[in-house]
Amino acid sequence: MFAKAVKECCFCSSRNIFKNELKRHFSKTASVLNSDCVSSRQQIRNPETITFMNSRIFSTSVNSNVAIPPALILASKEESQEFMSIFPDVVCDLTFNTDAQDLNQQFLRALEYNVARGKKYRGLLVVAAYKMIESPEHLTPENIRLANILGWCVEMLHSSFLMNYDLMTGEETRRGIPCWYKNADVKQKAMYDAIMIKFKLYSILKKYFSGHHCYVPTLDLFNDVVMETAMGKSLNVMSVVDEGPKLSSFTMNRYNAIVKYNLACYSFQLPVALAMYLAGKYDPEMHRQAKTVLLEIAHFFQVQDDFLDCFGDPETTGKIETDIRKGECTWLVVVALQRASPEQRKILEDHYGKPNPESEAAVRNLYEELDLPNTYLTYREKSLNLIHSHIQQIPKGVLDKLFFKFINKV
Repeated sequence: MFAKAVKECCFCSSRNIFKNELKRHFSKTASVLNSDCVSSRQQIRNPETITFMNSRIFSTSVNSNVAIPPALILASKEESQEFMSIFPDVVCDLTFNTDAQDLNQQFLRALEYNVARGKKYRGLLVVAAYKMIESPEHLTPENIRLANILGWCVEMLHSSFLMNYDLMTGEETRRGIPCWYKNADVKQKAMYDAIMIKFKLYSILKKYFSGHHCYVPTLDLFNDVVMETAMGKSLNVMSVVDEGPKLSSFTMNRYNAIVKYNLACYSFQLPVALAMYLAGKYDPEMHRQAKTVLLEIAHFFQVQDDFLDCFGDPETTGKIETDIRKGECTWLVVVALQRASPEQRKILEDHYGKPNPESEAAVRNLYEELDLPNTYLTYREKSLNLIHSHIQQIPKGVLDKLFFKFINKV
């Protein structure tokens, strides 16, 4: 009995030491903000003036009148620090296993390398949405902590998707560093690390929410989103074969499906739906309305991202043009295919998906010839009007305020 007690005491002591070491380690990244996580609202202003936070965002060759105010900030410095401060507890729950220390070390590296990096937009969106949805009397430190833990579960899911996608598609870098599988001692083992990260989030849910009213709906939601996102990533990968992009499959219906399942479900719907469940909001009609608006916002963001990938200034946006080289199914190429003459389509067939500067320039010039920058501005205005219209149809109360705050900072 005494030996057992001593062993348990040592286990607890080691666990606390491990957790404190993790907190000291991750505190270095706690002050990193996510202020650049979502592109901000674009407004037509003075011709020849295209600014973003007092600097140019579009290349000078694009004849556009778009101006973009400061990016959407989802969390303050303090909220971002609070979010990061919880990560060591999550890591400790996931990795502390006295029977497999080598596995712990490997998994800890995978978590630090993949989950702790990035903008954490999705995780912080859970917290931001919860604080707006929940009634003030229930915004206790414990409930806010639970929201942060749900946010980390979303970040774990996101990271697992990226790790597998990078391995499957042969990506070289992610978030400015080599992809996880590119590490010499990882390689194909990255697949197992991604699987472990995805399924370990369920152990976090069980530990912190098994007695909570939102536990079962949250499990169902994560399961649904995993399946939907797998569908989206499959559609995305199927759009490109060994011979190059399958331009015949690049339809607007295919594009919309990829955006819905590959982006919208887990990047927009999942964080907000989790916040609603945590706050006890289960009304099916409320969730249907939320999903409708969030899918539209997600579509808007993806089209904007496609546009900036081609026409944005990399020094300002932080994006390096890759869609044309990779032959991605984007809004730009879909619209171009709809408008192209047989001769113009031949240009796309010859150059789209070719990783060389000449082909990129040929496709980009074709986009300008087809007047896609102005088409984008027209789409943008109509899309924002549609989103505002659908938000106004939501009964005044909680969700309308959340979505207006969201879209007014786009």
